[in-house]
Order: sequence, then C-alpha cells, then structure tokens
Amino acid sequence: MKLRSIHYFQSVYEQGSITAASRQCFVSQPSITAAISQLEQQLNVELFVRHPGGVRPTSAADKLYPLARKMSENQQEILHLFSDTPTPVPLRLGLMRSLGAQRMSELLTELTQRIDNVELTLVDPDEPCDVRVVLAQSVSSSEDFIPIWEDKYQLAIPCNWSLASKPIIEIDDLNALPFINRTPCDALDRLKQTMTKSGVQMQTRANIRTIEYTWPLVCAGVGAALLPDWQEIKHNNALVLRPIAGEKLIKQIGLAYNASRISEPMIAAVISVCRRKL
Repeated sequence: MKLRSIHYFQSVYEQGSITAASRQCFVSQPSITAAISQLEQQLNVELFVRHPGGVRPTSAADKLYPLARKMSENQQEILHLFSDTPTPVPLRLGLMRSLGAQRMSELLTELTQRIDNVELTLVDPDEPCDVRVVLAQSVSSSEDFIPIWEDKYQLAIPCNWSLASKPIIEIDDLNALPFINRTPCDALDRLKQTMTKSGVQMQTRANIRTIEYTWPLVCAGVGAALLPDWQEIKHNNALVLRPIAGEKLIKQIGLAYNASRISEPMIAAVISVCRRKL
C-alpha cells in the first residue's frame, strides 16, 4: 500500500470530488482514479460512490479516513523531526458561509497570531473538521458552543429611496417593495411569516444565496434586502439599515466543538482565542 495512494484518498474524501482532489494534489484525474481503484482492490472494498456532483464516501471510506489522516500527520512529523523549524500543528476549521470577510479575517488573524505553529485548513462546516464556526441552531447534540457574534437583521434600503428617511420600518411599508430575496435565511423566513399574517407581500427583483452578493445590489438600487448589521454593511454610504417594527431578528454565531476533545492543547487554544472575542 503506497502512502501516495492514501494521500490521494484523503484528498478525495475531504474534497468530495476527484476533480477537486486532482487540483489540490497537482496531479491528473486519472492518477487519482487509479490510486483509489488500487486501494479498493487491495482492501477488497468500495470506497466511493460516484454521483453527478462528485463522489460520496462509503462506510468503508469513513472507517479508513481517520487512519489515512493519521498517516499523513505522521508523515509530516517525520519530515520535521530532523529539521530546525517548529513542527506545524494542523487545525481543520469549518467555516459557515456568509460569515463576513472582515470578521473572518479578524478571527483567522487572532488564531494564527495567538496559537504557535498552527497550520490552518479552512473547510465547509459539514466536512470533517476539528472545530466549526456556525450558527447556534446548527450545533449538534455532541457539541458545545461558545457564542462570538450576534447579528441583528434589519432592512437594508438604498439611501436615495424615500423609505430610507424612516427611522423604523412598519410591516405595511414592505408591501410591493422591490426586494432582493436571499435563501436560505431563517430570519427572512420569520419575517415572511409575519408578512403573510398581515397580508403583505414584497416584489421580488432578484434571488440570491450569499450576503456578500446581496448588499452591493442594494447599493445599486436593485431592491431592499434583509441583512445583518455587519460593519462593512453599516458603514456603506450607499445604503441604510433600518429596524422593522415588532421584529427581533437575531442570529448567534460562534464556535462549536466536541467536548470530549477539550483536553487537546490545540482545541483548548482555539477555545481560549474565541472566548477573548466575547
């Protein structure tokens, strides 16, 4: 069994795609496919099931992955054993989408400056990872949670609209309002429930998924949108944020981690950094 094949397997498992793994490993897709096939023959198991979006690991792959990752870590330890440079300590950090570029940069800066020799790998929070930065409602039963940020969702309005002069937006003000619809967003879902009860319906001008793409459209005058009070949004001169009367639309974002790993030095260090940001 070749260590290179194990490395390719780990990449495919983490990336969920042979194409993505080939880019990460700087080898051709056939080389990745051949290595996986060789592993499957040696172990007499099926490791991945192909689907239109990539590959899905089997139960055999789930069993192999922790061992493969350990082998990769041991390889790195061996390479650094006889060098004068400190051994990097890997940390797989799951980051939710729509965290905000400024906050993400600040958090990553804190982690790299306050934790010696940390080697960060950023992944989707649903992928295998050591700790996750997610919404409070996304925390699993096996995880503990440290809140870091509290996002207050308000109506973002182009500053040249007459509605922008109102300090508080009433539900009736939303009727037929040109609107940029963003999904998924549970804060928006809650607002729509209130609107439905009041017989109010906004006029959708655009459908979009990420906050980062939404607020520039508000600035361009395409429509209003429900957005969090991030610093980069609040301080933009082309829009204003206004609270909606009677609506308390708040989301908590923080660090989720497995309590059984709290004794690990790296996990404890990450927790300490995040507590400092409270």
